Amino acid sequence: MSKSASTAPYDLHPGVAYVQSLMANLQAKTGRTLEAWVALARKEGPAEGRACQAWLKAQGLGTTQASLVAQRAGAGPAQAFDDTPEGYLAAAPGYVAAQYGGKKAALRPLFERLAERARTLGADVKICPCETIVPFYRNHVFAQVKPFAARLDLGLALGDPDAVVDPGGRLKDTGGFAKKDRITHKIEIASEADLEAALAWLGRAYERDAKR
Repeated sequence: MSKSASTAPYDLHPGVAYVQSLMANLQAKTGRTLEAWVALARKEGPAEGRACQAWLKAQGLGTTQASLVAQRAGAGPAQAFDDTPEGYLAAAPGYVAAQYGGKKAALRPLFERLAERARTLGADVKICPCETIVPFYRNHVFAQVKPFAARLDLGLALGDPDAVVDPGGRLKDTGGFAKKDRITHKIEIASEADLEAALAWLGRAYERDAKR
């Protein structure tokens, strides 16, 4: 399903296509659908997450397939998005609304400013909400926004902290580079005054992803 930034606010999460591929391969290789495996795991498998995955692997499933089935069987964290493009795109606005409900509603305009600026960086930007964060993609995730009680954290994929010079002193090292995570830095945003520095770094993260 394709859509332009001018007609819809969010884009299809890459994980949806990945899950669909896993589902198709699962049925092709085992003769059982995801739903059938989930029913079997609930009926015959152990309830504890790792034990359920181990049991599924003993039935012939690969590690990733076993993890997916165990999640859907209720033995692990819930999937963050629906299995179909239509389902995900229908759910995405609700993820954002839930993140910015209640006391966090005052942070919604700051999030919208970040999303609007991300869109201006290039036609290849994709904004793909999950349940607790909103990642921005180019070739990979180059930034993500997470709300807290009184601020947003703008996570950025900027690489080795030793190679990043921040004259303003606003960037914080997340420890992600040492752990080989995509997000290596963050900027805390609590007001409009905090946005300008954040927007400049957002552009730098986008440009860096062109080289990856």
